[in-house]
Amino acid sequence: MNEKTAPQTGYAEVNGLRMYYEIHGSGGTPLLLLHGGLFDIDQQFGALLPDLAEGRQVIAADFQGHGRTNDIDRPLGTADLASDVVGLLAHLGVEKADVFGFSVGGAVALHLAVRHPELVHKLVVSSVSFHPDGDRGDNSEAISEMTVDMIAGTPMEEQYLAKSPHPDKEHLQTLLTKLGGYDKGTGGWSDDDIRGIAAPTLITLGDCDAVKLEHAVRFLRLRGGDVDGHVDGQPASQLAVFPGTMHFFGLARTAMVLDAVTTFLDAPDPELMED
Repeated sequence: MNEKTAPQTGYAEVNGLRMYYEIHGSGGTPLLLLHGGLFDIDQQFGALLPDLAEGRQVIAADFQGHGRTNDIDRPLGTADLASDVVGLLAHLGVEKADVFGFSVGGAVALHLAVRHPELVHKLVVSSVSFHPDGDRGDNSEAISEMTVDMIAGTPMEEQYLAKSPHPDKEHLQTLLTKLGGYDKGTGGWSDDDIRGIAAPTLITLGDCDAVKLEHAVRFLRLRGGDVDGHVDGQPASQLAVFPGTMHFFGLARTAMVLDAVTTFLDAPDPELMED
């Protein structure tokens, strides 16, 4: 059993935020964890962190308005959140990291891989599409109309009120409203953008997720996957589908997630395998 040691914690002053972060473990290529909307470090990655930090440094951060990071007068969108992460990595002196993001965090991870390839060594994107046509349309209206009353009594409400620098329901409603308008009007990434990503990529999702399964396969193909590995060689990019898994529980199959993610991260780089 892994011994749990207290992480190093702190705040980075970036883009008007006091962005909360934690550093667990040491060694290897740093792994950056980016949580989903309404979650925070603990809720999203708490069950995974001890094993992920075994033999590697893990950096986890709370996004704008989430967890212990304050909100500011700015909408929530992928480009701004990615800018915050770039600032955090600069603050910590991290030149390149593996990046593992879920949902909103997956969108930010993908943005970093496309726009800041020099920062991303390996990429894990979980439960997120690269284009709006990959999303199931039946949940978008519900998300845009979320209210505090709808999440009353849930761990998300409880943890927000316990950790937030402004722990009241008015600020929580502001966060829900911002999440309801997340990236509205943006067009996603082109096929060429996805093909052009330099980082080996692991795509994960649940089999009853908010992202369509056929979109995940398209994503994989654009990353060089969906081939006969015996004939064409093992692709650098991979796809994992977790059974019986909905969006909000996309990382709940802890043993499966750890096996998929750590095996991918620990594998030799493709260029090293060819030497």
